[in-house]
Amino acid sequence: MTLTKSRTPGTAVAAALALTLLSGCGGTGTAAVPFGWGTLDTRSVSVGYPKNQGYAPQPAAERSKANAAVALKEEKGVRTGMVSVQLDFATGVGDAGEAAAAAGAGIGIGATRKDTRDVRLAGEESAREARRIDYEFTSTGEESTPAEGTRMTGVVVAGVDSQDVPFAIRINAVKDALSAADLDSFVASITVK
Repeated sequence: MTLTKSRTPGTAVAAALALTLLSGCGGTGTAAVPFGWGTLDTRSVSVGYPKNQGYAPQPAAERSKANAAVALKEEKGVRTGMVSVQLDFATGVGDAGEAAAAAGAGIGIGATRKDTRDVRLAGEESAREARRIDYEFTSTGEESTPAEGTRMTGVVVAGVDSQDVPFAIRINAVKDALSAADLDSFVASITVK
């Protein structure tokens, strides 16, 4: 009987600890990256990309100085998909809403916003709030992008890391090349530091 009583509190503590770990409360958990995916890792955030679908990291010497990390999908010399991370891209940004406003301004003329919503990312508790903007746009056909007039899908997730550095993660692909579940997987793979 005494042995049973001593196990019960221990079991309750173990169950409470397991529940806390599973729910991600109070920790700095890392996002799950799907099997077959790689990870772009920067000082502020990390994000997965589908390596098994042909995406590959772009070397630093080849990417724009505005991007901290990029993964591209190229088919016959044409960039049909891209995941990019921009850090410290705006001044005076103090929260996810302000970061999204600044990042949203970069979406471009002619883009059509489809949805805007708050999301909660994995990672540092003080920096998990972010905003997701889904949009569509038309390719210009410039710089190895799909032919002019090709419809594209885009998602930008913006926020501020634990050191108050704004970040924007952009996902662009030929329309219908990525499913809604694929886009959700990109967002779910983000860890903010």
